[in-house]
Amino acid sequence: MQDVDTIERGVCKSKSGCCAKLHVTDWLKDIQSATRTDDVIEVRFKNTRKDYYRNVNNLKLKIGDLIAVESSPGHDIGIVSLMGELVEPQMRKHKATLVNGEFRKVYRKAKSVDIDIWKEAISMEHETMIRSRQITADLRLNMKIGDVEYQGDRTKAIFYYIADERVDFRELIKVLAENFRIRVEMKQIGARQEAGRIGGIGPCGREICCSTWMHNFVSVSTNSARYQEISLNPQKLAGQCGKLKCCLNFELATYVDAQKSFPSNNVPLETENGLYYFLKADILGGTYSYMLQGNTPSNQIVVPVDRVREIQLLNKRGKKPETLVITDESTFVKKDDSFTNVVGQDDLHRFDRPKKQVRHKKRNFRRKPNQNQNSNPNQNRNQNPR
Repeated sequence: MQDVDTIERGVCKSKSGCCAKLHVTDWLKDIQSATRTDDVIEVRFKNTRKDYYRNVNNLKLKIGDLIAVESSPGHDIGIVSLMGELVEPQMRKHKATLVNGEFRKVYRKAKSVDIDIWKEAISMEHETMIRSRQITADLRLNMKIGDVEYQGDRTKAIFYYIADERVDFRELIKVLAENFRIRVEMKQIGARQEAGRIGGIGPCGREICCSTWMHNFVSVSTNSARYQEISLNPQKLAGQCGKLKCCLNFELATYVDAQKSFPSNNVPLETENGLYYFLKADILGGTYSYMLQGNTPSNQIVVPVDRVREIQLLNKRGKKPETLVITDESTFVKKDDSFTNVVGQDDLHRFDRPKKQVRHKKRNFRRKPNQNQNSNPNQNRNQNPR
């Protein structure tokens, strides 16, 4: 849960990254427009929820102000997140819905009484979520309540739940309304939305994208992994939510564009040395790896895609080239795998090398007699009598 003081100032310092998802950079704020554009503003609430309201009372608002807005029923408390020219593009992006063809209204700036009730409602959300989970378990419903969001006037609450199948929660709504004396609204979310609310660390070592900056989820399929020549390992392709990683789509367009000019890899290459079969592709490098029939995959040959296209055309004409790669392109076959210490790292094979035997000189622990000391002990006794 966000710190109430940071929410009140309009600045979020929480580690969940929720405010980073809701933040919008107004790059049109310095542009003066002839038409009035401050009548519709964007207001953000908890859990990445945004809505758009009309400033009917011509209040002097600025980004970060706490305001009371129209709700059903009562009013809600939100933070002004965007004003001006950029509101209309954001409305089209988020597909804002209107109530009876009109925007909801901005009532006033939040008073101290409104803020106190709002803070009290926020402090009740965690306890309400725990209690609602117990009620769900008692009713034996196959669903999980992931979060609870109270309205600013504490008369209504939104219960976010996760369910694999269709759930009849009519009895649950009655029990929740009787226990908490509020109006209940149920809203179903998916596994990706739940992961974005909880947060976590991905296999890349950074905070997961859905909890930091992603707010629109695009469907991900295994074709994204196939286009990028990624091994179809479910354990490696799945994210924290158990679904396919969203980052599989980040570079998909680059790989698809790069493969438009690539020849087919399902056709074996015929040469005078034998028949070569496709193993793998380096899409960004523009090369295919082939293996001679009867050889092991370790004896693979890297061939540029232009050479592959040329050999396929020769095979269609009934001709066979002498070799798979030409002499000028021999650099693709042999790779220099020697280690080069560029940034001061150690070689991985340093433990395989035999250690040099170093002979240590034996130290002589015999004390040499002092040259200034007299060798006659009787003389010393005489000089130093007791």
